[in-house]
Amino acid sequence: MKKYFNISIAAITLFIGTQFTFAQDGEQLFKAKCNACHMVDKNSTGPVLKGVKQKWTDAGEAEMLYDWVKNSTTLVATGKSQMANKIQSFSPSAMAPQVVSNEEIDAILGYIDAYTPPVDVAAPPSADGAVTNVITVPNYKQNLTLFYWLILAIVVLIIGIIIMSSSITSLVKSDYFKRKIEENSAKNSSTINVVLVLIGFLGLMAANNTSLALTFSYPGEGAKDATWILVEDIDLYFMLFINIILLFVLLYLRRMFRDFMLMVRPEAVKLKKERRIKKINVILTDAVAIEEEHTILMQHEYDGIRELDNNLPPWWVWGFYATIIFAVIYIFNFHILRTSDLQIQAYDKEIAQSKIDVDAYLSKMAMNVDETNATLLTDARAISSGKALFGANCVVCHNPKGEGNIGPNLTDDAWVYGPDVKDLFKTLKYGTPNGMPEHASKLNPIQIQQVASFVLSLPIIKGKEPQGKIYKK
Repeated sequence: MKKYFNISIAAITLFIGTQFTFAQDGEQLFKAKCNACHMVDKNSTGPVLKGVKQKWTDAGEAEMLYDWVKNSTTLVATGKSQMANKIQSFSPSAMAPQVVSNEEIDAILGYIDAYTPPVDVAAPPSADGAVTNVITVPNYKQNLTLFYWLILAIVVLIIGIIIMSSSITSLVKSDYFKRKIEENSAKNSSTINVVLVLIGFLGLMAANNTSLALTFSYPGEGAKDATWILVEDIDLYFMLFINIILLFVLLYLRRMFRDFMLMVRPEAVKLKKERRIKKINVILTDAVAIEEEHTILMQHEYDGIRELDNNLPPWWVWGFYATIIFAVIYIFNFHILRTSDLQIQAYDKEIAQSKIDVDAYLSKMAMNVDETNATLLTDARAISSGKALFGANCVVCHNPKGEGNIGPNLTDDAWVYGPDVKDLFKTLKYGTPNGMPEHASKLNPIQIQQVASFVLSLPIIKGKEPQGKIYKK
């Protein structure tokens, strides 16, 4: 009966692990390969992806969708796909080739079709009443460092398990131990079965090509200075789980080894334990044995109480010396030799490097647009995108048609900060002292340019009284 019970536990573990893994696969692939340029339910650098599979199917090009994802430029060059030609005009930059299988594409599309918008975690309203959504992005460089340490811990634990297992094997070769193991087999079998089920679960999760599988950056796919492997937070949790299980296995084998040693030489083991405790006590406290306390009695007495002249604990003395050494190294490193930067210098360097990285990213993604080179967009797609963004971010203050509410009328010839697209870009990007919030944290440069172009395309509507200087068109 126990045998079938253990088999049932293993089957349930297998089922739960499989369900959990497959449920997360498409989401993790989307975050690793698509999320930089696409959003599921709205336009971003790339077009909205919700319903994309159905659109290609309705156009009779369902199979070509796989070719589009893998290499959009090649599919456009063939001239076979009308959908590819339509999507190509959405952005001036082509989608980078993706190293993915058809099964992975199906998983991503399945996640997109089943996507439901999450509840936004909003920051407290700012002074003008605007609410900024908080989006958390994994720190892949930090995750990769933690991943290396977790891998090292796994290797150390496995080596310890192998050594402990070899020691136990050597111990149990005698007939005496064989008889003892047979007597205790019923007691040990349940524990061994539990360990086997856990190890089987780990094997399933590691072998399955799912969300717990790591995502590699192939040549030409990753951004500059990107990590060669993308370690998600869930991957770290999984690696930590493996470490915990292996630690429990190692501790279990250590306890088993100790019990076997007690069977062979109980007195020797007990004596060794007492010596070890005494040695640890000396290292930590440097206390004199009770039998020798007369050697450190001080020559005074208070109400029958005599004082012992014990040394300071060695760990405290070592810590004190360590702080002195650290202080000397710190002073030479930061103030005398100046081989390392103080906090202010380090901060300034990081800010400068971050600006270089941002400029490089914007240039690569064709987003190196600012208030000095913004141009007026006239194509219908750009104006349509600007209209959608205007509706989501500007109607509260300017009304849906731009006739003005809290903010000024955007359709007349009066402008507070200038009528040019560059003036509008600057106003949208940085905000103004009169209550206009900045939008650089919400919109990328292309989107700001689209909104500015849409505003300049609005027809004149009678609304709020003109504000600012009149500029004749």
